[in-house]
Formats: sequence, structure tokens, C-alpha cells
Amino acid sequence: MSSSLPEFRRKWSCRGYMSAGAAMVTAALGLSLLLAERAEARKHASPLDIFGIAAPRPRVAVHSAKIPLPRPRPEEAPKALDEAPPEEDKPGADKPAEAAQPAQKPVSACRLALTEEIAIAPSIPDIRGPGACGGEDLVRLEAIVLPDKRKVTVKPAAILRCTMASAIADWLRKDMVPLATSLGSTIGELDNFDSFECRGRNRVIGAMLSEHGKANAIDVRAIKLANGQSIGLTDRAMSREVRERVLQSVCTRFSTVLGPGSDWYHEDHIHLDLAQRRNDYRICQWNVWDPLPQVAPLLPAERPEAAPPRAVAGKPEAQEGADDEAAEKSPAPAEKPAADGGKSQPHKPATKKRR
Repeated sequence: MSSSLPEFRRKWSCRGYMSAGAAMVTAALGLSLLLAERAEARKHASPLDIFGIAAPRPRVAVHSAKIPLPRPRPEEAPKALDEAPPEEDKPGADKPAEAAQPAQKPVSACRLALTEEIAIAPSIPDIRGPGACGGEDLVRLEAIVLPDKRKVTVKPAAILRCTMASAIADWLRKDMVPLATSLGSTIGELDNFDSFECRGRNRVIGAMLSEHGKANAIDVRAIKLANGQSIGLTDRAMSREVRERVLQSVCTRFSTVLGPGSDWYHEDHIHLDLAQRRNDYRICQWNVWDPLPQVAPLLPAERPEAAPPRAVAGKPEAQEGADDEAAEKSPAPAEKPAADGGKSQPHKPATKKRR
């Protein structure tokens, strides 16, 4: 089948025009569909569009609404801070339970009885440890008030249980005041050698816990009077009668009394405590020794009146001069008849005495 070019153009010219028109229609339809898809994509964002490439969604029109404002606060109304505490200060479920204040410990009967008319003994917190040391219902005994309102200072202040402090106050007020009155004075000070101290008995390592470690004991060395006199409880120069009266009073009031004769740890003070034992057993070990013998001191003999002054007598020149004067004043020895015909021997001058 061979044909010429003019014949080919004549035969296929209409089909070429129809193909071009169809292509244009197809492109127009595709463009319209693409525009429709983009418009739909603006309404529904793609979940895979993590970089924001797609077109933004149209904003919904917001209709402005009129919000009512609160009325102004009256001038006579209280301030907001005075009405109620801040939210963080109000107790609620958000705060822990331990933030609540603990219940106060009830006051003991001893603490109620030990008033300022009896002793100046402020309460102190309980002591817990180390180990078994410490105690409850503790006070710091600073002074004891006598019936005549005078104060007996405790130096230094003693840390004791309330019961022990009350026993010390009763002992001084009822037993020691009459004793001091018989001596012509009144009590002025209590010499506290030791009170609370966490240690074993007699400070021996590994020994049982002392009553000092429980704040249930005190060591007393002396009771000083207002006139300057001191009642040394272990002083052998003090009257034996006075020390025996003190012994009887403390052994009646305290469950343990240790002094001279008990052991060599208590030769210079008296230990007092209120230890609880089976069947209310008590210990009173204190030997009241006799006073020391009064020995007169040895005095030198009186210096003779004829002796030279001490300042002059101490010089060697003065001593030699005194020897010469004594030799000149001494009389010459009597001449004795000689055995060989009565001839007398010539007199020899006196010589100096050598020392």
C-alpha cells in the first residue's frame, strides 16, 4: 500500500484535529479534579503531614461573646488574706500526715507538785541514749526555795528526774535547814559534784549503767552556809555529831547512800540516788570517821636577848669580831705552881677558835 503525502493529509486531517481536542478536554478535567482534591485536603489534614507541607486548614470563624465582669469589692469587706489562709497553708489531703502537730505529753504529778515555791527547776526535753542512758520527766535543778523564801543555789545546776529533784528539795528544806540553824546560820549553796552523766558505775568501762546515766543520782561534797562556813560531808575536821545527823537524814530519804568506807571512789563525796530494788532494798554505806587528832606544832626556842641581830650574825667578819671580843673579856687562867721548884710557866696568849 503506497500512497503519496497529499493523499495522506487529505485522508487523516480530521482525526488529527479530534485527537488534539480530546487531549485538551482531558487536561481540563484533570486540572479541575486536582483543584477539588486540594480544596478537600484543606478541610481534613493528612495524618502523615508531619512537616506541615500541606495547605493550612481554614480557621473557623470565632464569634466574639461578651464575658460578664465581677462586681467591685466593697470597701468594708475584709481583706482576702484575713478571710482565709492561702491554699498551700490549708490542711488537706495533699499534705503528709506527719505534718500535723503531735499531741502534748501529759504533765506528771511530780511536775505539778514541784512548783516555783519549792524549787527553780524548769523542765527539759527527754533524753534518749546513747544506749540505755537518759530518762523522762527531766528537770534542771537550779535552786531550792527555803520556807523563808531564801534560795539555795545548786552549783552547777543538776539535771535530774523530777522525783530525784523533789527528794533533794525536801531533804534540804526539812532536814538541813534545822541543822544550819543550830550552827547559827542558814543554807546558801549546795556543792553539786556530779549529776547526769552517761557512764558505767564508778566510770569503769563495761560496768553496769550507773544511776547517774539515768538522771537518778547526785554527788554532794559540801553544804555551804550563808555565814561562810561549809559543812564538808566527808571532812574529818567537821564535828562528828554534825556528820552523823547528815548521815541519818540521807539514809532515811534515799535508797542508796555511798560515802567513805564503801569504796575508794567515794572518799571525798556522798552519792545519793533513788534506785528501785526488789523488796525496797536500801544501801547505806558511809563511815563517819573520828576527827583527826589535834597535834601542836613544834616551835623553835626563843632567841636570847644578848644575841646579835640576825643580819649581823650572818656575816663571817662579824662572827670573827665577836670571837675576839669574847676572848679578850675572858679572865686569864690561874697560875699553878710548877712541880720542879715552883717556877711558873710563861702565859700564852689566847688563840682564835677555828670552826
